[in-house]
Amino acid sequence: MSIRITAKARRGMVALTAVAGLALGMAACGGGGDDDKPKPSSSASKDSGSNPSAQEGQAETPLAELRGTNGLLLQITSAERDSGGFITVNGTVKNDGDKSVVIPPQTSGDETEVIKHGPSLGGATLVDSKGKKRYYVLRDTDGRPLTTTGLGNLEAGQTLPVFMQFPAPPTDTAEVDLQVPTFASGTIKISG
Repeated sequence: MSIRITAKARRGMVALTAVAGLALGMAACGGGGDDDKPKPSSSASKDSGSNPSAQEGQAETPLAELRGTNGLLLQITSAERDSGGFITVNGTVKNDGDKSVVIPPQTSGDETEVIKHGPSLGGATLVDSKGKKRYYVLRDTDGRPLTTTGLGNLEAGQTLPVFMQFPAPPTDTAEVDLQVPTFASGTIKISG
């Protein structure tokens, strides 16, 4: 039931973000009736030399960088524990190579129920060395992995935001190893 609540909350946040974006867009497009006065160019702020914020694509230092095959790089930006007993791992997959590359199908894992829902990061696991346990990506009631799905081609230099959701290890566990098929493993710190 908590998975449904989390998914419902996530859909609500997406809808709220979309509505806020539309409202902001409509406010920006609505003129004040002074069509005779020149309006400042939006490029003026770009030339002011300010650094882009994290929301403009520049993320903070990653928790871990996992190198994959064919120049793929998985950068983990957060691993947050929530009150529902889950950990959500966020990051980006980047094609660091100079050619287009397909994200390997092995990242979906080898479970038939997960594979039938298409390419994903469903094969990812968290390993709690302290508690000697391995945690697999959560699935919904239809067997779909609670992770980014529909992975395919990445052009050279292209990035793709990704997420994975796992059951949370005990609260005294602060670090886990993230393992994704075809990528090197990496240690990440859990926040929250």
